[in-house]
Amino acid sequence: MKMVYGPVPSRRLGRSLGVNPIPLKTCNYSCVYCQLGRTAHITNQRQDFFPPEEILNEIKRAIEVTGGRSHSRGDGDGEIDFVTFIGEGEPTLCKSIGWLIREVRELVDVPIAVDTNGSLLYREDVRDELSQADVVMPSLDAGTAGTFRRIDRPHREIGFEAVVKGMEQFRQESDCEIWLEVMLVKGINDSEEELEAIRSRLEKIEPDRIYINVPIRPPAESWAVPPDNETIALAHAILGDGNVVDIAAEETGEFSIEGFANPEDAILAIIRRHPMREEQVLETLEKFEIGDIHDSLRWLEESGRMKKVEYRGKVFWLAVDGQKRA
Repeated sequence: MKMVYGPVPSRRLGRSLGVNPIPLKTCNYSCVYCQLGRTAHITNQRQDFFPPEEILNEIKRAIEVTGGRSHSRGDGDGEIDFVTFIGEGEPTLCKSIGWLIREVRELVDVPIAVDTNGSLLYREDVRDELSQADVVMPSLDAGTAGTFRRIDRPHREIGFEAVVKGMEQFRQESDCEIWLEVMLVKGINDSEEELEAIRSRLEKIEPDRIYINVPIRPPAESWAVPPDNETIALAHAILGDGNVVDIAAEETGEFSIEGFANPEDAILAIIRRHPMREEQVLETLEKFEIGDIHDSLRWLEESGRMKKVEYRGKVFWLAVDGQKRA
């Protein structure tokens, strides 16, 4: 499958079946911390990049593999906690995302989430479409326009005040849960002044949860690294009001390989959207009955379709095609 993957472990959503309605690195931001590299196609135009019926057919096939089972009701390898529209770019650029959400709700009794940068919530049509989800997870990495431009590097048509206002309007109009993420990058948005500015914005958006995150996987820009522990503690003190969650730790859990006939396809499908630590790659390869796991990993690297990168003392495996890194 090209547009649906997983389930994969998520620090916020448990076991998540990912739906990707956007081509690789097609986005209206080019965030310095993005784990998929720099944006190759920056656009603010909504369109159907893939036929929506094809996306829906892949979702149906994936749900058939899992049996539509909720992970909370069992412990099978294919079971899921959420169906998540997340993409290899910004999912709300998909013009048919509202239709897809409605169709998925008819297929399976599992919560639906949308992981978005929140940039298009200033549009009434996007707010209406996302209000059909159970959970919407926008990002707000800045409290001022200048910092917003430095860290998120938005499309020229996107203004900071419009983005924030869109989140405020979505809060007022929608009954779905809003789980807002703040990604902290050392030297950009981690000062006391910047954190206070972010808090002033959050007070008006009133998210149900606030997730404090840091770049735990290799970022688009090598200098985009996490703040120190003292600064993260300061962020909790400033932003914290009882609903702040720290997700700066590494995720745990298994990556599903159901539907894959060989280890190469399974690993490449996962790391295209979700760079993996080396131990995660090895654990996933162990599920296949192959000879030497390290030989298989070496073959994947020599094929030129994936590479390993060291980041903060750990080895990660990334897809090569479409990646543009410093």
